[in-house]
Amino acid sequence: MNVHWIDLLVIAAYFAVTLVVGLRFSRKNRSTERYYLGDRSFPGWAVGLSFIGGTISSVTFTAYPADSFKTSWVRLLPNLAFPMVALLAAWLFVPFFRGGRASSAYHYLHLRFGAPVSVYAALVYLAAQVVRMATITYLLAVLLANLLGLDLVLCAALVAGFTGLYATKGGFEAVVWTEVLQTIVLIAGALGCVLVVLNAVPGGFAEVWAQAVGAEKISFRDLNAATGALEPLCGGFSFSEKTAAMLMLVGAAQYIAGQLDQDTVQRWCAAKSAKEARKSMWVLGLGALPIWTTFMFLGTCLWVYYQQHPDDLSREVLAGTRKAEDILPHFIITALPHGVAGLVISAALAAGMSSLGTCVSAAGMVWVNDLYRKHLVRDRDDAHYLTTGKLTSVMLSLLMMGGAVLFHLADGKTLMDTSITVTAMFGGGIAGAFLFGILTRLGDHRAVLAGMAATLAFTAYAALMQFKVLPRTFDPYYTAILANVVMFAVCFFASKCLPAPPRDLSRLTLWDREESPNHDTP
Repeated sequence: MNVHWIDLLVIAAYFAVTLVVGLRFSRKNRSTERYYLGDRSFPGWAVGLSFIGGTISSVTFTAYPADSFKTSWVRLLPNLAFPMVALLAAWLFVPFFRGGRASSAYHYLHLRFGAPVSVYAALVYLAAQVVRMATITYLLAVLLANLLGLDLVLCAALVAGFTGLYATKGGFEAVVWTEVLQTIVLIAGALGCVLVVLNAVPGGFAEVWAQAVGAEKISFRDLNAATGALEPLCGGFSFSEKTAAMLMLVGAAQYIAGQLDQDTVQRWCAAKSAKEARKSMWVLGLGALPIWTTFMFLGTCLWVYYQQHPDDLSREVLAGTRKAEDILPHFIITALPHGVAGLVISAALAAGMSSLGTCVSAAGMVWVNDLYRKHLVRDRDDAHYLTTGKLTSVMLSLLMMGGAVLFHLADGKTLMDTSITVTAMFGGGIAGAFLFGILTRLGDHRAVLAGMAATLAFTAYAALMQFKVLPRTFDPYYTAILANVVMFAVCFFASKCLPAPPRDLSRLTLWDREESPNHDTP
């Protein structure tokens, strides 16, 4: 075991507090409304911190420092679009969903386009959530395996089991309030690492900055795998290689898609009012980018630290013979003071578990309310669906544990590359269907089913291209953008060929958002 007993006490205290906070809500969960929406009583600041905790996962904590340690800040580029997306969501999407007829993201698709569309979108969402949960669980398992000297599968079971316990027992209230706690611990852990490095490097911040700028580590340059050198990104727009503009478009596309899936809509619906839901987006939009930047800067600090204190592992990471995600766990166990190391390990666990708790709750709500209750087992009492929801949470915990080990076979410079690519492929262009429904009055289920068929064909091609079965014609990073363009374009043209009959679109499009007696005003 590599962790000192003082650090183990800190970690145990963190687990205990998280569990107490999570389980204290279990007795209140006597209905699916309470279990999945927390009685719609959350203030905006808490929802905003919950958003940050759910958005900034263990991918951020482990993979961002790993990426900037080995390369530069190039993969911060997609995140630069995030504040604008958050403001767009506050202006457009929050009032739309809070004042509309839909009670969930996929209920909206059901009202707008019918059951086949909503079922397909819900299934794609569930598949994407399982991939995301497996990615996060794997990163946490790697961290624990390195720190505790345990088998990776056992560590994956510990992560999934603990998160599943409080998410299953405590419901959405447990998820939100533990995310608030975990976000605070996450920020404290990152700042703790940075301060330790700055204290260990003679000259502190000024020296770290000077060395990093001189080596072009604080830049938007990408690593040339053949030469090992950082090279400027190409300019303009291209689907065959990474450019700064295209990476920002990738970020915009992925984050817009994120505003239209269930874990986001669930939080908006759980806020006290539309005003509080909008406030949560201000907290998220202003808070997320500085935290992402801090984690990038942490990786840069580690690069400077290991330039002055090189060892075998840091050399192997820079040489490409060892995964970059190993650098932060190595720093934690070899360089941090006892107690601080325990705080940082707790922060890493907080980063992952906050996202996992969100995924479990949102995916469970989609399965129970949008699939099971509507299409599989109807007209049962609410207690039956509450029990089903808890069993679903258990099953999702098992799936995220079982899928974690598959990322050992990932083909990418870092796990961030793999995560972005796989998530894009499982996105299925669903955001394009949402935007088609919200921004136009055109089409019915026939147009969207045509769009889904075209998008399925496109994503199948992208997957075969990624696994080198077919020749590569575009960078897999752009799968999300292209899939949504395919979806929207095919839906649009199909709707012209197959005109929809007149139907009630009140509060279902941007152009039909008239006020009603039940409109949720700020």
